[in-house]
Amino acid sequence: MKSTKITTFILTLFFTNNVVMAQDLYQHTTPIEPLVIQYGHDQQAINYFYGPMPKGWGNQAAAESPEQIQRLITLDKEYLQKLKDFPYAQLNTNGQVDYILLNRKVKFDMEGLQEQLKTYERLKIYVPFDQIIYDFEKLRRRGTTINGEEVAKSFQTAIKQVKEAAEKVKSVPTIPYKDVEFLKEVITSLKLRLTSAFDFYNEYDPMFTWWVPTPYKQLSEELTAYSKLIAEKSDWKVFNDGSNIGGAPIGKEAFNKQLQDEMIAYTTDDLLRLADQEFAWCEAELLKASQEMGFGKDWKAAQEKVKNTYVPEGRQPELILKLYNDAQEFIRKHDLMDIPSLADETWGMIMMTAERQLVNPFFTGGREISISYPTNTMTQEQKLMSMRGNNPYFSRGTVQHELNPGHHLQYFMNRRYKPYRERAFNTPFWTEGWTLYWELLMYEKGFAHTPEERIGMLFWRMHRCARIKFSIKFHLGDWTPQQCIDYLVDRVGFERANAHGEVKRSFEGSYGPLYQLAYLVGGLQMMSIKKEVVDSGKMTYKQFHDRVIKENYMPMEMLRAILTDQNLSPDHQTSWKFYQFKK
Repeated sequence: MKSTKITTFILTLFFTNNVVMAQDLYQHTTPIEPLVIQYGHDQQAINYFYGPMPKGWGNQAAAESPEQIQRLITLDKEYLQKLKDFPYAQLNTNGQVDYILLNRKVKFDMEGLQEQLKTYERLKIYVPFDQIIYDFEKLRRRGTTINGEEVAKSFQTAIKQVKEAAEKVKSVPTIPYKDVEFLKEVITSLKLRLTSAFDFYNEYDPMFTWWVPTPYKQLSEELTAYSKLIAEKSDWKVFNDGSNIGGAPIGKEAFNKQLQDEMIAYTTDDLLRLADQEFAWCEAELLKASQEMGFGKDWKAAQEKVKNTYVPEGRQPELILKLYNDAQEFIRKHDLMDIPSLADETWGMIMMTAERQLVNPFFTGGREISISYPTNTMTQEQKLMSMRGNNPYFSRGTVQHELNPGHHLQYFMNRRYKPYRERAFNTPFWTEGWTLYWELLMYEKGFAHTPEERIGMLFWRMHRCARIKFSIKFHLGDWTPQQCIDYLVDRVGFERANAHGEVKRSFEGSYGPLYQLAYLVGGLQMMSIKKEVVDSGKMTYKQFHDRVIKENYMPMEMLRAILTDQNLSPDHQTSWKFYQFKK
């Protein structure tokens, strides 16, 4: 009898543990994960095979050839059919989200490839020599034995075509910037493919090595010169407004489409209104702090006093550590989140170069915090602007944005929980929204104890409002870069050099048009979700934050659907209105 009870207990324990393990495993995956992973790797396989392969090993990133594009489109059609055949009704909300996001991603990728193919066909007149290189590369893929003399002749033909194309381009006044960028990528890709195939045969095939090196070298040089000529014809606009900053406004229609693609159910007009409303709130808060400091309604004078609290030379890293520790203590005291001890242990610290500070006037972060502070190569004016712009009060609200629970924790957790979402469903509204949310939450919970600390945190909040406004105004063609700079200086209180770096980074850097506005918009989305599930008592702060960080990248609307256990249709379209406008 006793033996039977023990056996029953062991079986029960075994069954219970397996159920718990299965439930825990499901928190890390969904039935759609295999398709997400397979799709990404299938794309990689195609790009590897159809792309240039350097001598020795590996492959190189390059603009896709028309053949490559067609193969990727075929792959997209196959995955859309796989998703169509999938038993969607059996999915819970988390699985539905993966399904919807993968379906959207495949459709967007296919639309982009089809547009890319149309652009290639339209601009093919500029690259009449392309097929000679593509045909040569195609033979190389399977090591086809080739006739070196015939290859040399084909290269001579290509050289002639490049020269003829160059003569035609010389007579063209300008070429649209986007077309120039496209053509530069195509020519670079052709050069990589040419070199890849040449290196495969050269020195290994005697007759190839006899005939081909000289025309190959000439063709490569002609392509380099031709690419430079194309670049000189660009109508890329460096604004003649005193800023010496270039940029290419995309227009209202394209901007609104990008918002829809990011699952933001608002237009540019809506977001401008949002920015103004948030800015007005910041100004009201600034006036309160200014009055407490004895400056009355002159909050700019109060802000000026705050700027001059910068620490002595060489002491900025020490300040960063203190501010980090202050934030972590505040988070623990208010029971907001459990930071993994290894994440707290392993964040790094580096000093930002003077060159990078020209476009990144404030510290940045990720696995480490990159500290922006004067170097010995800067002028006295540049040094003071850097020190004033990175004073202790301005920095107080953003150290945790860069480290824990901000970007460093994102890097840490994204590799441990649903990592497939990071690559597939990446969006700045989650990347910057989560980190900005913590700035909003810390302010709401009283992290700024003194009026000086409030002014410091409000500077960054106004900065985020301004990013929405100047991003939209520039891309709608309403403001020039200099007007954006002036807005940051006059309305937010930027140091002028820092404002120039901020605007230059926004329009000449690698950021998309929506990236800078994604900070506050994403943060406000997260705050709205917090109000819905935490303020209502459905979750504690710890439960909420732990769940969010473990869901990994996705549009905030989909995060909300998971946390509120919505039942979504497979063709779900964005509709969530997360912001309350004043009447």
